[in-house]
Amino acid sequence: MVTFSFREYGENLGTRPLGKKVREILLPLIEQNDKIVLDFTGVNVVSNSFADECIAKLLLVMPLAELKKHTTFRGLNPVASESILTALRRRRMTIV
Repeated sequence: MVTFSFREYGENLGTRPLGKKVREILLPLIEQNDKIVLDFTGVNVVSNSFADECIAKLLLVMPLAELKKHTTFRGLNPVASESILTALRRRRMTIV
């Protein structure tokens, strides 16, 4: 299992450009490994924009079931968790 530390990109993850950059690094890791731990330990804020661009846009290249199979989350605070869940719900609705 590989751990991907979001803290390396800052304590506050807030912009679409940063989300795109991180997604472009993360996607090959997901595709090349059985399981990736998405570790948000030490991250205070995950904006809706970052969550959509980095995490939810993964649904454009793989179904939710595959994303769930290959990833697990660790270290999310309640606010960051809600941002990611909201982004995934919204993105999933636009794909259907």
